[in-house]
Amino acid sequence: MVSAYSQYAWLIPLFPLLSFLILTAVGRSLRETGAYISIVAVFASFALSVLIFWERIGGNVEDFTWNKLQWLHLGNITLNMGFEVTNLNALMLVIVTFVSLLVNIYSKGYMHGDERINVFFAYIALFTFSMLGLVISENLVQFYIFWELVGVCSFLLVGFWYFKPEARAAAKKAFIVTRIGDVGLFLGILLLFWVMPSHALDFSSIHNALSGGKISGDMATWIAILIFVGAIGKSGQFPLHTWLPDAMEGPTPISALIHAATMVAAGVYLVARTFDIFTASPVALTVVATVGAFTAIFAATIGTAQNDIKRILAYSTVSQLGYMMMALGIGTTVAYTAGIFHLFTHAFFKALLFLGAGSVIHAVHTQNIHEMGGVGSKMKITAWTFAIGALALSGIVPLSGFWSKDAILAEAYNTGHTGLFWVGLIAAFFTAFYMSRLFFLVFMGKSRQKENHGPVHESPGSMTFPLIVLAVLAVVAGFVFTPFNPWLGSWLTGHAEEEHASWFVMVMSNVVGLLGIGLGYLVYLKRVISADAFTAGVPWLYRLLNRKYYIDELYQAIIVRPLQGIGSLLHLFDVYVVDGVVRLAAYTVTGLGRLGSRMQNGQVQSYGLITLLGLLILMLAIAGRRFIDAG
Repeated sequence: MVSAYSQYAWLIPLFPLLSFLILTAVGRSLRETGAYISIVAVFASFALSVLIFWERIGGNVEDFTWNKLQWLHLGNITLNMGFEVTNLNALMLVIVTFVSLLVNIYSKGYMHGDERINVFFAYIALFTFSMLGLVISENLVQFYIFWELVGVCSFLLVGFWYFKPEARAAAKKAFIVTRIGDVGLFLGILLLFWVMPSHALDFSSIHNALSGGKISGDMATWIAILIFVGAIGKSGQFPLHTWLPDAMEGPTPISALIHAATMVAAGVYLVARTFDIFTASPVALTVVATVGAFTAIFAATIGTAQNDIKRILAYSTVSQLGYMMMALGIGTTVAYTAGIFHLFTHAFFKALLFLGAGSVIHAVHTQNIHEMGGVGSKMKITAWTFAIGALALSGIVPLSGFWSKDAILAEAYNTGHTGLFWVGLIAAFFTAFYMSRLFFLVFMGKSRQKENHGPVHESPGSMTFPLIVLAVLAVVAGFVFTPFNPWLGSWLTGHAEEEHASWFVMVMSNVVGLLGIGLGYLVYLKRVISADAFTAGVPWLYRLLNRKYYIDELYQAIIVRPLQGIGSLLHLFDVYVVDGVVRLAAYTVTGLGRLGSRMQNGQVQSYGLITLLGLLILMLAIAGRRFIDAG
């Protein structure tokens, strides 16, 4: 059956684009009312996304592709542009538009009073347009164009408060580090273009070529790994994760949008969208699973020693993205579904946590969790909704994070990937511990706020309404896909393979989550265990975690400083050699001109002298030439 709404999917990214153009053109004259233009535009995109999604889950609807816009024609190669709607990107459209809608509503209150508020909403609209265009792209070239637009928008939004040196530095870091990954993706696309029959790069042709055995396993390995390098950059996987925590210098609503539905989701979506290439290479799947598992536990341990509320949540995002990559790397249909399902649930509880953190920051004017305390008694809505998000992230039953994380761990256990299973389980313990630490230090206990921060009060309705909506979804979204309700897998993949319930995994994942929360309770609320015992007992380990394993310092030593040294040498070469040659030529011409102007002074005696000198030089030259010939 052909979808009645999918043919209008091109309108979904168009609405935010129109909002961006309007706000860019006349936003200054609209003042803060311009925010409503962005909200209405994203709501229109969300409404159409819901119609497409609802129609696709309601019946046997075929994938819809429109690619009749000819963009490039070279010889026998023609590249068309268009859009494509599948079950996977229909789900992504709902996630992106819904989270973006709530972030827009929330930003109306959060950015109140900012003199550049309409520029902010214009950037959000462009960001949303770029991500939606990426989601429905019909081929990899079009995908790559929107992929780069997403990177540009992150640069603009992370550095929105450009008057802060930290924000400028974070924006540049995000842009440069993700470009490293983008080079890998670009090379992967070029290699795929080279080996594809007729050089076609649309997703349907790629699927057909791989299923028909027209691309060798070794070539598929190289292509898949290069594509994964792009995903490593965008989704903050080790070792290109360093930009993501620093991106917290941007406004908090942008942190929520980047971490829940746009920038970091793009990398996971890329691997899922090109999953045919990865399944053709067991080596590539192993690389994806290994990098994902390492990133999950690596970032989780770092999160236990951070003191900035947004930075803790940023490392939790890096860790959860590692879970998603690990699931995709396992390679089975169930694991693939579990990875996408975790992306789905994570969007809600991570947006909730970031917006909740923004609500707290808006009230206490600091991001240091040691300067908060007792906030829960004065911000009850924020506290309760944040608690739900923290429990969901910690994987406590029956919240959404439990079902999606358990699906990943269960499939790793059931398929014999015991190493991945135990790494994921240990990372779950650390996740529960640092989230309980964050919650107890911020919302419970005595207030540790500075006097100049002023009275603490609940955020306005435009900020608390999205929190309530996201909290509800953090509770119920997990029931979309459980071992007892496994429809999502067959709907996403077209295969009837179902998740197998593992009571051992369910019990273990809850036990480690409760142990992490219990340890946080004893250390940071009841103070039965001294928080200083760890830092005093093994100070080197605490410093290692607090300094994020010194990865930034390592990059500074082995990459940044050598490149700066090379840059300085090239600068000296440019100034003294290249510019020196240019200046020498200029001085020579100028000197000859001045000499000529002095000689052309209008005095007859000067002209006679010059003529005599010229004649003398000519005679000497002739004589010298005859002498040489005679010799």
